[in-house]
Amino acid sequence: MDTLNQNISKPSLFSSFVAITKARLAISVVFSTVAGYLLGVESWNSQNWLTLLLLIIGGYCMVGASNVFNQIIEKDLDALMDRTKNRPLPSGTITKQNAFILGVALTVLGLGILYAVNAKTAMFGAISIFLYVSLYTPLKTMTPLSVFVGAFPGAIPYMLGWVAATGSFGIEAGTLFIIQFFWQFPHFWAIGWFLYDDYKKAGFFMLPTGKRDKKTALQIILYTIWMIIASVIPAFGYTGKLFLTKISAVIVVALGLWMLIYAFKLYKEMDAKAARKLMIVSVSYISLLQIVFILDKFLR
Repeated sequence: MDTLNQNISKPSLFSSFVAITKARLAISVVFSTVAGYLLGVESWNSQNWLTLLLLIIGGYCMVGASNVFNQIIEKDLDALMDRTKNRPLPSGTITKQNAFILGVALTVLGLGILYAVNAKTAMFGAISIFLYVSLYTPLKTMTPLSVFVGAFPGAIPYMLGWVAATGSFGIEAGTLFIIQFFWQFPHFWAIGWFLYDDYKKAGFFMLPTGKRDKKTALQIILYTIWMIIASVIPAFGYTGKLFLTKISAVIVVALGLWMLIYAFKLYKEMDAKAARKLMIVSVSYISLLQIVFILDKFLR
């Protein structure tokens, strides 16, 4: 009976893969890449479907690899936090050796697939995984500046899609990068706020001042404002082929103000509940923003 219970409770290979690659996070990142690709495509044909498929698979492999290596490095720290103690590595579901093999395999496969799209896409994919694993991950226990460093690989996926579609990095891709770069700060600081106590157990100090104080809340407001400004720049005709109509710009500003309201609520209430609401709104914001940009392009 004990053996039967163990077999029933033992995670499947698929569920372990989903957990160690952080599938939900990986899918949201791939969504950003797809959005950037759709914005960069000039004319649609059968080849685009193949490129898009390669981008999705290659993108997932690269994000999955980053998450695998991140969990290998943070295995002992993950065991200290309630949020992460049941992940495959700290729970013993997957060994470090097997996780490393998976990470390497996903990296090689992902880079190969992205290179089949074009060389620049593979290059930015490689830069992203390097920054995330080699700089952001170790810095999380050293300095709150880790969020600044992590914002670079976090902002690459949106512009990566444009590069995959056009084969070039210009003002358009740079604008997409800047939009998602500024979004990272209120998003991750909101997470750092409501998970502050859990992060503290592992020695992670993600907030800019290291504390849940008014200065941190004020910085969240300021970066949200910068994010809104960056998001409407395409409406003024300074970003090459990346353009946003005035109607869509109004919608984008409205979405930004919606997020800004929750940033001010956090400043006023100063609690984990308000931070969690801001985090949820921030996730909705970036997805809706990308959808607005796509619809604006194809419906104008």
